[in-house]
Amino acid sequence: MSLPLSLRLAGRLVVVLGAGAVAARKARTFVEAGAGLFVVAPTIGEAMERFLAAQPEVRCERRAFREEDLEGAFLCVAATDNPAVNEAAVRAARERGILTIDATEPARGDATMPAVLRVGELTFSIDSGASTPAFSKRIAREIALHFDARYDAAARTLAIARSYVRETLSPAQRAIVMRALSELPLDELAAMDRNRIEDAVEATAATALADGSAPETGSAVCATRSSALALWQSRHVAARLARSGLATTMLALTTVGDRDRSSALAAMGVQAIFVKELERALVEGRADYAVHSAKDLPSALPAGMQLAAISEREDPRDVYCSERFPTFEELPTGARVGTSSPRRRAQLHALRSDLDYVEIRGNIDTRLRKLREGEYDAIVLAAAGLRRLNLRATHTLPFPIERLLPAAGQGALAVETLLDAPLAGALRAALNDDATERAVVAERATLRELGAGCTAPVGIHGAYEGEELVLRGLVSSLEGSAPAVAAERRARCSDLRGADELGCALARELLARGAARLLPRSGPLTGRHIVLPRTLERASRIAVHLRSLGATVSELRAGEEPGEAPVDLLAIPSSGAAAVAAPWLALWNERGVRPLVVAMGPESASAIERAGLPPDGVAPIPEIDAFTACIVRLLASP
Repeated sequence: MSLPLSLRLAGRLVVVLGAGAVAARKARTFVEAGAGLFVVAPTIGEAMERFLAAQPEVRCERRAFREEDLEGAFLCVAATDNPAVNEAAVRAARERGILTIDATEPARGDATMPAVLRVGELTFSIDSGASTPAFSKRIAREIALHFDARYDAAARTLAIARSYVRETLSPAQRAIVMRALSELPLDELAAMDRNRIEDAVEATAATALADGSAPETGSAVCATRSSALALWQSRHVAARLARSGLATTMLALTTVGDRDRSSALAAMGVQAIFVKELERALVEGRADYAVHSAKDLPSALPAGMQLAAISEREDPRDVYCSERFPTFEELPTGARVGTSSPRRRAQLHALRSDLDYVEIRGNIDTRLRKLREGEYDAIVLAAAGLRRLNLRATHTLPFPIERLLPAAGQGALAVETLLDAPLAGALRAALNDDATERAVVAERATLRELGAGCTAPVGIHGAYEGEELVLRGLVSSLEGSAPAVAAERRARCSDLRGADELGCALARELLARGAARLLPRSGPLTGRHIVLPRTLERASRIAVHLRSLGATVSELRAGEEPGEAPVDLLAIPSSGAAAVAAPWLALWNERGVRPLVVAMGPESASAIERAGLPPDGVAPIPEIDAFTACIVRLLASP
């Protein structure tokens, strides 16, 4: 009994002895398989002559066989019409460890050649033991009638799926999912593009693994935006997680920012426009973790959320892209430069105020297409996204960080979970980079203390120089109409608390230099000045929330006094805050002013009453959302 095997002959030498019709058929098969071919025969038949004329790279010598013809051969095919020559050739090849095929006496060789049918990259072989070659040909014809190009397309689909499965699933799960995929309807497999293939893998994994048939592994659901870049980022995280035996399926969502592709980001009036739907999926239990570009996150997370891991940072720089002009300096006056970022627009305007900076929306590939089609003379994108998707324009040149300061978190991935998520530890172990995490924490602390959203014209970047974390910040006006405010702080930061403190210190320095007047304020509390007593050293989430609604917030500690600026409201979040605020009451009485007072819950209300200032409003429960809602109602009323 023979055992069918497939030989990989690409780049290997096959020696064919003989030049009749049989030898010509075999020679053609070897060339199609990518083998190097050497034909030796005293006379050349008509079929072989046609073959050699069409294959000038095939070496041919018109003479009798010599043993040295086998030098360097992987396979020898004896196909002369002389059995003695064939036997001698097979014997000489075996002595040299060369595989043999004897066309006149198949049992004498090491292998036989079955009838072969190829459909794209699929190969069908029919082996009748060389006893009935005509019938083998008939079977090949009938197979060809059934197995058309759809089967090749389906095989290509499954090859792509196999690569993706290896990236995202643990070893024990891969075979289960591939078996399930291979049973999908043929037309469905054949019609899939790459995105549909990946979706099918995730859907099949969710179904096939639901019964727990993959041993000693778990699975998780990742909430992600549906753009190519977001999916790349989420799959990168999933691949890292799979190494620890935890598979991931994707829950692709469309966010507010994705649905509205025409409005300017800064004009949409919504913080975290690329994040909220993903967080909702976590809260509702539809997903176990969410992957974000760290620069898209608001400076403070909602209650009950945490960043489980921050990835090692990719190139954080911004990149100049153009099809016509090699550098930013070579753009002509009035050239159209596309950017959706107020930060980039402001800093670019400071570099060249003679250019026309215009809004551009869409995914990276969409923006590059608009650039190619001539809608823009240049655009500015994040280097990290271009590198992750392996995209570029004809002229692609990064701006030095000291020339165009990146956004907080730019280049890093952030993985968000619920506070009590059991998966958080595995995510941190699989992905977290400690140095990047400390830098991003410092950057986000600066943004938080400034009360600036992720679309504000603020550049912040931290990086280690030796043992010191160096943090640089730049606050610009929206249209570059006023000089920017810059500052730098550095410190030895070995933990997250130190990084947070460094970020807060940088924010205070920027504010002391006048950054507040440059930051855009919008929302129901725009133009309102609120004083918030501080009793703790850690950052106040209440202040962040109030600033996100447009308020100017003065955070004062015991012993500090309110300035001369009029105060609209005193916010009392605790009994301790009421004690801190008590000395200010006499000061305000002297000035003949009395701000509104809001207490967070009945206990805080009682404390401020004892200090001599009855509250004008009391939040029914001591929670931030109820507290700020009470403040908004009071200040927004006529």
